[in-house]
Amino acid sequence: MATRLLSAGYSLTVYARTPAKASSLQQKGAIIVNSPYDVANKSDIVFTMVGHPSDVKSVVLGYNGVLSGLNKGGVFIDTTSSDPVLAREIAAEAGLKGCFAIDSPVSGGDIGARDGKLAIFAGGDSAVVKWLAPVYEVLGRVTYVGESGCGQSCKIANQITVGGNLLGLSEGLVFAEKAGLDVNKFVEAIRGGAAGSMVMELFGKRMIDRDFRAGGFATYMVKDLGMGVNGGEGKDAVVLPGAALSKQLFSSMVANGDGSMGTQGLITVIERINGKSI
Repeated sequence: MATRLLSAGYSLTVYARTPAKASSLQQKGAIIVNSPYDVANKSDIVFTMVGHPSDVKSVVLGYNGVLSGLNKGGVFIDTTSSDPVLAREIAAEAGLKGCFAIDSPVSGGDIGARDGKLAIFAGGDSAVVKWLAPVYEVLGRVTYVGESGCGQSCKIANQITVGGNLLGLSEGLVFAEKAGLDVNKFVEAIRGGAAGSMVMELFGKRMIDRDFRAGGFATYMVKDLGMGVNGGEGKDAVVLPGAALSKQLFSSMVANGDGSMGTQGLITVIERINGKSI
């Protein structure tokens, strides 16, 4: 995402908690600084992409955080898959400073980010989201989904859907192989019908080729599904048996030491259940 913004002509100031991860961006012209405060102080628009809601809270609201350095009128955009309640808290804090906060997590993995084809779910002030359109267009397709927190809720619902698709594809491939089918021909046969999906297009070949390099880590899928399964009380509570099963299976990946695999590695769990050595 940062590379695409640089390529589009935007000037970038970057902070990375692991500095080595930003070295390639520095070579492309990004300015590297030592804190989120420094990024915000030098920027009109600040993006964050970190791991967990606790990371977002620390990087944005903590000491030397983004909001401590953001100038009046500045815009903060969180692309992390995070907690809707936290998104609303950050938006309120930003408003007290005369700034704006947009929660806009993304979907599409490493390929979508590289090709500028991410699905972006934006929550917050609709006028600000509209103003950000030229920036979002570099990254993918943005959909405004409602007030602060709605972007995060949309991403959680997205992950519930993706998790179910990954599980179905994993089971279909394992069944097809056990039945003696050529799994490549199996995927080619069904991709144009009702079973076809973007999950299949992004991950089907990777599963078959045993390419489990991460575009999105399995451990983060546990986090995202957990926010759906555990979120809401009373009238807001939703029973999600499919998401609960998906979370359990992704959790078993983490327990097996495979939390840093891509989410397509879910097939290894189904294979283990069926007695295949991984």
